[in-house]
Amino acid sequence: MKTYLIDDDKLGIYLTEQLLRAEGFSNSISSFESAREALDKLLGEKADTTPQVIFLDLNMPLMDGWQFLEALQPYRERLLGHCSIYILTSSLALADLEKSRHYDLVTGLIHKPIDSGEIRAIQAQLQPTTGPSSGPAAPSRP
Repeated sequence: MKTYLIDDDKLGIYLTEQLLRAEGFSNSISSFESAREALDKLLGEKADTTPQVIFLDLNMPLMDGWQFLEALQPYRERLLGHCSIYILTSSLALADLEKSRHYDLVTGLIHKPIDSGEIRAIQAQLQPTTGPSSGPAAPSRP
């Protein structure tokens, strides 16, 4: 599964990458410290090479997560059903949860740091053909 990890925190990227690898989540992880760089890469991808999952931090300099989501709106149809975006946030603000509901591409909102249970739940959600999971319920679109 091709995965993008967008976060300006180098330590956060490292820890999340290690956890994703340990859980066997993805065979292809591309990390970006800049939402603009990730956006450029994503828009340059062919439709069949689009990442299946994007983990997106909200609070970043230059282009934050909300601006990234806005920039994707013209490409919404191309990405819907092919790319699931999970917002990673350290914020407990209900406003973030409410705002995320306005974006069809956002599948869920996860509080940092992400843990193994959340990763397994996302895997179960993305691979429903594997049958019922005994793990925690998958994060749902807010």
